[in-house]
Amino acid sequence: MKQLFTLALLTFMAIGAQAEEAKDSVKSNKPVFTIVKENPITSVKDQNRSGTCWDYSTISFFEAEILKATGKEMDLCESFVANKTYMERATQVVRYHGDCQFSQGGSAEDVLSVLKNHGICPEGAMPFPGSLYGDSLNNFNEFFSLMEPYVAAIAKSSAKKISNQWKVGLQGILDAYLGQCPEKFTYEGKEYTPKTFAASLGLNFNDYVSITSYTHHPFYTGFAVEVQDNWRFPLSYNVPIDEMMQIIDNAVMQGYTIAWGGDVSEEGFTRQGLAYAIDTKATESLAGSDMAKWLKMSATKKHNLIDSLGCTVPEIVPTQELRQQRFDNWELTDDHGMLIYGIAKDQNGREYYMVKNSWGETGDYKGTWYMTKTFIAANTMDYLVNKNAIPKQIRKKLGI
Repeated sequence: MKQLFTLALLTFMAIGAQAEEAKDSVKSNKPVFTIVKENPITSVKDQNRSGTCWDYSTISFFEAEILKATGKEMDLCESFVANKTYMERATQVVRYHGDCQFSQGGSAEDVLSVLKNHGICPEGAMPFPGSLYGDSLNNFNEFFSLMEPYVAAIAKSSAKKISNQWKVGLQGILDAYLGQCPEKFTYEGKEYTPKTFAASLGLNFNDYVSITSYTHHPFYTGFAVEVQDNWRFPLSYNVPIDEMMQIIDNAVMQGYTIAWGGDVSEEGFTRQGLAYAIDTKATESLAGSDMAKWLKMSATKKHNLIDSLGCTVPEIVPTQELRQQRFDNWELTDDHGMLIYGIAKDQNGREYYMVKNSWGETGDYKGTWYMTKTFIAANTMDYLVNKNAIPKQIRKKLGI
């Protein structure tokens, strides 16, 4: 019995030592950041159970633009944008007889279009997200379970002629879950309409352009990026990958932010607040396994390995050819919208963008993700930026 107890104790100590060693490995490889440039942004919000990252990230972008232009911190209303956008998207779906997608997702262009054509209101001029149906944050599960079949029923109707009353009914659903968009409201003692309020923000909405980088269209021309949530078909300026990155760097260093859209479904995007463009071949060799073993690992084991490697994790070399290949084979997808607002370096000199998320103050960095420049180069779908933030030589090539 004593021998068994001693053996058990030794085993326990060995396991404990291994666990401590693993902890120390994770701790030693955890990135330590030095801020290179950090631009002012508004507070982190929480989109909760709604597919509105496009709304929250782009509203954050315009709030940062207002901060830069006027020094004033604003809290603009995402529900106003969603209400207007979903009606306009439903209208398009009906016009196409259902041969296009109606969904929660969208793009930065949706927010820009609403600001230009409808204006905006501050948070507080409409009900707080979720409050109309007894929730503390957005929850679109019930909301869209009503809207999607409603829109589909109209769009796929066999009628020779439809009435305009379907819009009245849909507007009722929108107002019931998001709140009614105000025609007038008072802000800081002054009365506004949404359009006059937008005009008071100190921004020129014609200053904003979309940037992308692919080879299936000529460089320095505009095209509508072929993803379903780009349903308004706005044109993005197409530039080589190195210039796509130069624009981001120049923008940040000049005090601007970027409304970024891209792919966060990659294994290197962690819930702890980091994002690496993992070189899986190099990573699996560090794990002492072959690729077959790596592929058989569970997602949890892969994430644990990535976490243990931390700032030493190997990354791919992003190229123009790789971006195009991944876009065409559906690997590079349009998953999420976030706000790039800074640049940092880790203890090994690797550079990251500081990126504001809309999942509340989650992760190790309270709602900020540190995403390597390599990750952004590899996984950018497109982004919205103030054209004045683009280097002059690139603006000249684009004719803007």
